[in-house]
Amino acid sequence: MSKLLAFLFGRLPIGWLQLTHSRGRFIAAVAGVAFANLLVFMQLGIMGALNTSTVAPYAMLTADIILSSEDGNTLTDDGHIPRARMFQALGVPGVQDATPLFIGNLPFTLDNGSSVSLLSFGMDVAKSEFTTNGISTAMDRLSIENTALLDEDTRGLPQSVIEDLRVGKKFSFETGGNMLTAIGTMQVGGGFLADGMMMMSDQTFLRMFPARNSGAPNHILIQTQDGLSVDTVVSRLQTTLPAGNLRVQSMVGSAANDLAYMSTERPTGIIFGFGVFMGILVGLVIVYQVLSTDVADHLHEYATFKAMGYGQPFFLGIVFEEAIILAVFGFIPGFIVSMGLYAALVSVTGLPVAMTASRAVLVFLGTLAACSLSGAIATRRLANADPADLF
Repeated sequence: MSKLLAFLFGRLPIGWLQLTHSRGRFIAAVAGVAFANLLVFMQLGIMGALNTSTVAPYAMLTADIILSSEDGNTLTDDGHIPRARMFQALGVPGVQDATPLFIGNLPFTLDNGSSVSLLSFGMDVAKSEFTTNGISTAMDRLSIENTALLDEDTRGLPQSVIEDLRVGKKFSFETGGNMLTAIGTMQVGGGFLADGMMMMSDQTFLRMFPARNSGAPNHILIQTQDGLSVDTVVSRLQTTLPAGNLRVQSMVGSAANDLAYMSTERPTGIIFGFGVFMGILVGLVIVYQVLSTDVADHLHEYATFKAMGYGQPFFLGIVFEEAIILAVFGFIPGFIVSMGLYAALVSVTGLPVAMTASRAVLVFLGTLAACSLSGAIATRRLANADPADLF
């Protein structure tokens, strides 16, 4: 390693030699940086799962614009809109088609006594063009009373049920005093709000949720005419539709607003964001303590170099060398352990926790920046030291 670093730096790797002079301290420092990386990776992973599950329902829909109530903060939050807004929207130039969307949480109990909650979506089966291909091809089958498509990734659901549905078998279960039969599958994934998702016709939805009525869907989905800008049609709808308790957004803008709300206003998003900050702070403190102690231990040697005419950039180079070494050696085990914990979380909770290349690069660059900042702070004492006072 010394030869490699000497080749890279073009000089004797003083920082490496100083760090490894006390192997116990070096191992403890690397472990501390690895722990900080692990903490940041886990917080970012869970926050990423939160964001993924927040926008997952949008992947099922192929609308351009969504009309919602201002009472709801996200797609799945409570909030109803008059169905009359759909007919008014159909009269706006640029609107090609529209359909209501009903959303509700439907729990049921498995034979083993465990409970599963399904985020249920109700749509007009004649409007299959508002759903993605995997769902639209099965929408006509949902016209049969009390039938639904079940999410293959539903957390807590026996795998045998999904396998039976894939080969054409049915799965019936009781919920809310009604019998519901799954006749097919779709793949969306669970999240923080429910264990999985389910698609059914609007008529079946209203039977499952007797307190709801057809005149008050949660949202209205709109498709625009080909060649027209979505933003242009959004502006027309905002101008034409009655003001008051109505939010008109593009689907892309709605998903972005949902993410912003979950990250900055929901307690879960704030907690995970604070966890990332704490991980960075822990890393800063650990590296600063290591480098500050190292500078103090070798202050007389540094003073000798200073008396020989070496300037502050030389000493910064040594400390930055140590900081980079700690960042690299700490990142690798932190990354490996995080990958293992991600896999364990997916297996146990079913949450969409996955390592991405951008996240790994971001954490690595953040580790380098945090270690370099700690190194710069650690050299302040040396910058003001007088060699004559150190001997």
